[in-house]
Amino acid sequence: MYNKVTKEDLAVLQNIVGESEVLFGDAINPDYAHDELGGIEKMPEALVRVRTTEQVSAVMKHAYEHSIPVTVRGSGTGLVGAAVPVEGGILLETTKMNKILSLDKNTLTVTVQPGVLLMELAAFAEENDFLYPPDPGEKSATIGGNISTNAGGMRAVKYGVTRDYVRSLTVVMPNGEILTLGATVAKNSSGYSLKDLVIGSEGTLCVICEAVLKLVPLPKVSVSLLVPFKDMKSAIEAVPKIICTKVIPTAIEYMSRDTILFSEDYLGKKFPDTKNDAYILLTFDGNTDAQVDQDMSIVADLCLEIGALDAYIVDTEERKKSVWSARGAFLEAIKASTTEMDECDVVVPVNKVDEFIKYTHALAEKYSVRIPSFGHAGDGNLHVYICRDALEQEKWEETLTACFDDMYKKAEALGGLVSGEHGIGYAKKEFLKKQYGETPIAIMQGIKKVFDPKNILNPGKVCF
Repeated sequence: MYNKVTKEDLAVLQNIVGESEVLFGDAINPDYAHDELGGIEKMPEALVRVRTTEQVSAVMKHAYEHSIPVTVRGSGTGLVGAAVPVEGGILLETTKMNKILSLDKNTLTVTVQPGVLLMELAAFAEENDFLYPPDPGEKSATIGGNISTNAGGMRAVKYGVTRDYVRSLTVVMPNGEILTLGATVAKNSSGYSLKDLVIGSEGTLCVICEAVLKLVPLPKVSVSLLVPFKDMKSAIEAVPKIICTKVIPTAIEYMSRDTILFSEDYLGKKFPDTKNDAYILLTFDGNTDAQVDQDMSIVADLCLEIGALDAYIVDTEERKKSVWSARGAFLEAIKASTTEMDECDVVVPVNKVDEFIKYTHALAEKYSVRIPSFGHAGDGNLHVYICRDALEQEKWEETLTACFDDMYKKAEALGGLVSGEHGIGYAKKEFLKKQYGETPIAIMQGIKKVFDPKNILNPGKVCF
């Protein structure tokens, strides 16, 4: 079905991007064979580093004409194998397409290349008195990767997800054609939203080369509230009640004492409070101290009324850094605490979060395995990790399969979905097929066929 990369192909690719930007064979670092979790590994035949849309177009045109599979990769921080070249071929790295091209203060938009890091865009926006609201935990991820997975993050409760901030995309189709999808307008009812098909498509439909993103004015005040509870049940049960106050926090995160301790060990820094079993971390933002203080007081009083053990205001830069750096390190901290792990990032209705978390505790006992978790309690997106620890390979694979089967069935029974923000990639595609059934998967495959009739772009992912 696919052709191997030949010496002639390498010569063409070197002519397009320059000899130093094409690596092959032993010159390719083995890290390019996997993503952050490393559940699936496959080396590319050629690594091509691109800098411009025109280079992407030329590479894709050649690959299309010669039936060579192409997988796009940003920073490689994914967790489901979406950027692993399972069919070999060309790995197209976009990290050198890393320019912030323009800022339009009149339309509140910024134009970026896909290799710009989330933390770079966030800093640039803040320097210009704006906020780019999507805030996934992995700040070193690229914007192209965030768009490809429709990443959400901690501020999704108030501000929404990546899809809500993409105005238009410049993309390269599998045959090399350059298109602009969407427009720099606030409303659009002009036919099917092709731009929105691309967002969350995990590099299977086209190559994102440029994005026009919406910004919002930077809130003048931001304060966090750390609320300890006696147990996770009490903490999670507080979340729907907080939402019913009609105060909209910027973020509502839940975390357990165990996860916080992992983070302390990993960072070598102390968390403000670790004597309680469960915590909710909330953030409030606005333009006046009075507005933020009022919102925070309403929520703090409610939490204390329903059983919270305290409510700590996190208002200094030192405290904020301590709390949020710990929260940002949870994934790496859990990873460092075990020999191997895999993740389930289901999303369930907010009022079902407690039931799902309790179910993971039951699974941990049932299978004698450690299953720590944390997540976005305000939008029901949970990050649950199955840890291998000292399990033998065969037992680990058996336990992992059983846990995933049980968790995805439970999520579906609660009205949830397979993935809230990390995507399907290679690792979760069979679970997606089980949940969606034949017709929705056939529709997805039909869309893929229209965009990519030769199936050369990131084959073997999502619904194939």
